[in-house]
Amino acid sequence: MTGDSEQRGRPLARIAHPAAGRGSVTALADRPAHEPADRRVDDPEAVLSKAAHENFPVALRVLPRAVRRHLMAIYGFARLVDDIGDLAPGDRMAQLDAVDEDVDRIARGQTPERPLLAELAGTVRAFDIPPEPLRRLVQANRQDQTVHRYGDFEELRDYCVLSANPVGHLVLYVFAAVTPERLELSDAICTGLQLVEHWQDVAEDLQRDRVYLPKDDMDRFGVAELDLLAPTAAEPVRRLIAFELDRARGLLDQGAPLIATLHGWARLSVAGFLAGGRAAVAAIAAAEYDVLSQTPKPTRRRLARELSFVLLRKG
Repeated sequence: MTGDSEQRGRPLARIAHPAAGRGSVTALADRPAHEPADRRVDDPEAVLSKAAHENFPVALRVLPRAVRRHLMAIYGFARLVDDIGDLAPGDRMAQLDAVDEDVDRIARGQTPERPLLAELAGTVRAFDIPPEPLRRLVQANRQDQTVHRYGDFEELRDYCVLSANPVGHLVLYVFAAVTPERLELSDAICTGLQLVEHWQDVAEDLQRDRVYLPKDDMDRFGVAELDLLAPTAAEPVRRLIAFELDRARGLLDQGAPLIATLHGWARLSVAGFLAGGRAAVAAIAAAEYDVLSQTPKPTRRRLARELSFVLLRKG
């Protein structure tokens, strides 16, 4: 498959969980210049408006309204803490601490101070969701304030335990589908999805002085940070991205058996996440691993093909 064949048709936004956190942010240059930072990060209408346009697999659009509402509450929380960690003026650590305090209020059955989290409180109560996954999402954004480079792949995977895997846990809670085995499979899918987003967003992340490519892998392939500033990816960068993409693909495949254990709307939703990740992998490969001159995005046709494959094969 060539880059031209993948780009035919209407391109999709990056595909991830309905509550994707680190890695799913729209580039700063793409945000309206007149929209003040505080409105972007703490206005319920503004935050949830993003949810209608970012990172929602097609499968989610056919879910019953009540299910979508709960998933949107989860997305809104992850979107809020991600925007605080990336965009908020002032003391971001203090603002993240305040969100953590709201998580504690919700866990105690109290009303959170932020209006945006009122919906989340209802979702937590409806499905008896523990606070730990929410706290880990906050902690991921704390880490983003102090850690901007990762020495090896294990360090990056540990970060995904905070930034990505909790989302899968929250989704399984909404579908009343939590078991230890499913959580483990979900972790593989979520980490794979997060890594794919990192490989899509190399240039964007570098604008924020963040590099999610492991340093030892960069050294192995002869890639320096200056190489990531080029308008087009040189051959060593492409080889590095191909290597990292294989890791993400392997994790998606490792978690794929989760689909066969689910039923109904849960199966369709999680299949949509997996299909989206695989479609994004294909888009990057079709772009010949050049993630510097563009952000490779899958087409609707490719996403539909992957979703059909996942549903028919149950993984």
